[in-house]
Amino acid sequence: MALSNGLELETMDLALTADERAFQDEVRAFLEEALTPELRAAGRLTTSVFTEPEFSLPWQRKLFAKGWVAPAWPVEYGGAGWNEMKRAIFAAECARAGAPSLSPMGLRMVGPCIQGYGTPEQKAFYLPRILAGEDYWCQGYSEPGSGSDLASLQMRADSDGDDYVLNGSKIWTTHAHHANKMFCLVRTKFDGKPQQGITFLLLDMTTPGIQVKPIITLAGEHEVNQVFFDDVRVPKSGRLGEENKGWTVAKYLLEFERGGGSAPGLKVALGRLRIMAAAEVADDGGALIDDADFRARLSAAEIAIEAIEMTEHRVLADLAGGRNPGPASSMLKTQGTEAMQSIDELSIDVAAVYAGVDQPAARAPGSNLPPIGPVHSFTAMPRYLNNRAASIYGGSNQIQRDIMARLLLGL
Repeated sequence: MALSNGLELETMDLALTADERAFQDEVRAFLEEALTPELRAAGRLTTSVFTEPEFSLPWQRKLFAKGWVAPAWPVEYGGAGWNEMKRAIFAAECARAGAPSLSPMGLRMVGPCIQGYGTPEQKAFYLPRILAGEDYWCQGYSEPGSGSDLASLQMRADSDGDDYVLNGSKIWTTHAHHANKMFCLVRTKFDGKPQQGITFLLLDMTTPGIQVKPIITLAGEHEVNQVFFDDVRVPKSGRLGEENKGWTVAKYLLEFERGGGSAPGLKVALGRLRIMAAAEVADDGGALIDDADFRARLSAAEIAIEAIEMTEHRVLADLAGGRNPGPASSMLKTQGTEAMQSIDELSIDVAAVYAGVDQPAARAPGSNLPPIGPVHSFTAMPRYLNNRAASIYGGSNQIQRDIMARLLLGL
């Protein structure tokens, strides 16, 4: 499209092709048949980062049997080998159907890293087990005092023959109490630049000397942990990439952790919020959804989500054209988490006094305990509290803004 000033405005064709519409229909039919009421309830009631493995793993096994468990993996490694548009369609339909989320630690994070940096033996051993859900992974990155400044980590790994001996601790380790495997950053060199002394290890959580202690969140949920290592021996065969070159592997992994694709889930959350507001009464006695102030705030959230969706489409177009989207992952991570938090804040306002009811047992799928207050309100506060961390994990939004300032604005 030509503008009056002579510049060209790039346009995007958002219409699905006939092949893509047929794929969308196939996905919808599969989800309608495969998602049991229990699995849908688990997806609907999940208030933290990941669905509990007692529900996510059965869903993973169904997807594995279908051949759809790893949409972005190449076919040679057992993945679906879908292009960017098919992956986006699949993610959107799963969000709309209320499917429980799969843990991304194996499928979306360490799995691609093993494909990129692993030895043939590591690929042959780990990748099939990740696909089948035989291994459940956790991420050993953050440490006390080393969160956003990850390069300052101090957990040491001393070389001893064919092993590394690990001492130190990791913190905020999501689902470490469920995991049987961990991918972990350790320090193998203490002089020179901090990034040049980090090594990436794959280890077994049943190794002697590992102790997992729970951290209970503000929402009263056990999701994260602190993991202690006391003379833990890890075979050097578990090293991914070269010694002291783990920072390169870690940066590669963060590209997958910060990736886009949040718009479908945000749209589902916005729809849930609309239903809540339509059922609640405003101060004037009408429905809250018709209150002018509330509608203005709701519209602002909807506009933000539409902007995120358009940016995700631009990233898809770049990837499909073989172009690097650059700092778009930082932009999407920042905008996506903040849009989610704004929806959470609106949900708290809608739930009003019932937002303060703490009833974790009623949130368990299949629970016979009736919720206190409207059923749509009893997950509002846990979601709000858990999602406060979203603008910190995966690289804090302040760090993402610094990246954007340097790469986009040249500051």
